[in-house]
Amino acid sequence: SDVGSQKERVVTEEEWLQKWEMGNIGFHKEQGHPLLQKYLDVLLNGRSGLRIFFPLCGKAVEMKWLADMGHSVVGVEVSEQAVKEFFSEHSLPYCEEPVPEISGAKMFQSTSGNISLYCCSIYDLSSSIVGKFDGVWDRGALVAVNPRDRQRYASLMINLVEKNSSYLLVTVSYDPNKHKGPPFYVPESEIKSLFG
Repeated sequence: SDVGSQKERVVTEEEWLQKWEMGNIGFHKEQGHPLLQKYLDVLLNGRSGLRIFFPLCGKAVEMKWLADMGHSVVGVEVSEQAVKEFFSEHSLPYCEEPVPEISGAKMFQSTSGNISLYCCSIYDLSSSIVGKFDGVWDRGALVAVNPRDRQRYASLMINLVEKNSSYLLVTVSYDPNKHKGPPFYVPESEIKSLFG
């Protein structure tokens, strides 16, 4: 599969932080994603009180939606601004504490305790820090990680999920020779080789 000029493209952490600072966040959706609503039953699989992971969560409104349903939501986001905006836009009180295992990282937790957002690089996380998850909502994470980091990302995600978990993944399909990304084009064959 031809991924065009994207294979070598690297977007730095600083560039992501700058997108948030400049308000250049076209990837953020004010309304819940229709595909999550459509496939919610697949994610939950008849289960309640799940631990659901939001990789590269930004300030996704679906986090509150799922928490309000009684699930425990954990997200990771490099931008502290995004995390704080999530809590303020939903008028959710929270506390902030350092993450001892990760230098410079912070964890923001709703005072109700059902939403915990880690502010750090996703690659600093491990199951010993955040535990394992019953479900993952990956809307814009795999397509945002640098193409050269996909294997590392997929390995981490596989390590973070329970055996009977559900993983919902949204990708975008387009001619990678016409756009430099992100979002990056991830061919279906590559998704299969990454996640099996």
